[in-house]
Amino acid sequence: MTLGGQRPRSDNSDEIHAALAGCSEQTNGSQPPAHSKTRFGFKANDFVVYPAHGVGQIVTIEEQTVAGACLEFVVVNFAKDKMTLRVPTGKMANAGMRKLSDPAAIVQVRRTSSRAPYKARGNWSRLVQEYESKMNSGDIIALAEVIRDLYRPAVGPDQNYSERQLYAAALDRLSGEVALVESTSL
Repeated sequence: MTLGGQRPRSDNSDEIHAALAGCSEQTNGSQPPAHSKTRFGFKANDFVVYPAHGVGQIVTIEEQTVAGACLEFVVVNFAKDKMTLRVPTGKMANAGMRKLSDPAAIVQVRRTSSRAPYKARGNWSRLVQEYESKMNSGDIIALAEVIRDLYRPAVGPDQNYSERQLYAAALDRLSGEVALVESTSL
């Protein structure tokens, strides 16, 4: 039965199976298994920084058929959030996914966070957008600037709820990366 000029759906399972077979032939052919692939400098078990979520670990690099096209994904696990994210390899740069910072960058982060905070003036909604864009930029120095500017000592709790939330999120992302970099460089 069709409603209002809609065409009945045809069974396109043969096309889907052919696409799946083509994708699986590519992975079972002369290419190495998915767990040993290296794409754009990333491989399985590497720790990476995804700006919107923080530090995660690459589980695997896999191929899947989506809408009839064979796509390659980097599967990233964020253990703290109990979340798994699949990022198409073609979109990794646009998403801001990067390797962990080097120890020299951590020294720069410490310098940045020890400076006097920048007293931003203006509309709070504009400042929130600025802080969030710095947090989601993937730049570890920008993240340190957010922490520096939002830090309030416990003596003077003049921080509103949204400032505390932004500060906690930025501190969580930065501390995860710093802890991994320092543990791997020892």
